[in-house]
Amino acid sequence: MTPPLKVKPRAFEEICERIRKQLAAHILEVSAQDVTFADGIFSVPGTDLRIDVLALAKAARDPAKLPAGMEPGLDTTHHRVPPAQTFPNGCHIVEVEIDPETGVVAIERYTIVDDFGRTINPLLLEGQVHGGIVQGIGQALLEHAVYDPDSGQLVAGSFMDYAMPRAGDVPAFAFSTHNVPTTANPLGVKGAGEAGAVGAPPAVINAIVDALGRRVGLRHIDMPATPRRVWEALNGVH
Repeated sequence: MTPPLKVKPRAFEEICERIRKQLAAHILEVSAQDVTFADGIFSVPGTDLRIDVLALAKAARDPAKLPAGMEPGLDTTHHRVPPAQTFPNGCHIVEVEIDPETGVVAIERYTIVDDFGRTINPLLLEGQVHGGIVQGIGQALLEHAVYDPDSGQLVAGSFMDYAMPRAGDVPAFAFSTHNVPTTANPLGVKGAGEAGAVGAPPAVINAIVDALGRRVGLRHIDMPATPRRVWEALNGVH
């Protein structure tokens, strides 16, 4: 578990400073130097003068409540160029079982360890990785756009024919993280969007090649490794 991180984005700080110096001080009828901000409240220490940020945001849209020279609204823009890219990394380990009679590949165990820097929402992150892995398994074993060789007509033109992975095609995943926060951004986060989909196809295919290599010396098989392709590889059919 990485410790919680308190970050104030620069754009947020600019907005707070703007409304503290202009709008909050104007509405509370005090000097800007007397106004402090904490927990969503602008206040004057030692007094009962206070106003929350939502009320100020509403007031900022009313020209009649603005000090002279202040534009309506609290919009601001901030551009940031990261000093370096972030590089998430991880490891996928797959154990498969192949039926030599039919060529059917069954995934028996699937283990993943990822480094995403700092995890903001562990539940959503794990679900995102799971979804990506299922997508990658579909690419490795099932999904194939098939065309009629004579007419060029797409045969797998609907999800009735295009074999997407289902619950019975995947095992329970053993997922964990070993996070090292990056210093390239204030949150310490690294990318996670494609981690499952990137890792699954090579992990699954390498497991198949390893199994078939031990039996028939196979060193390569095209995706998707359908039962027909696996059976042909096992029986020397080209």
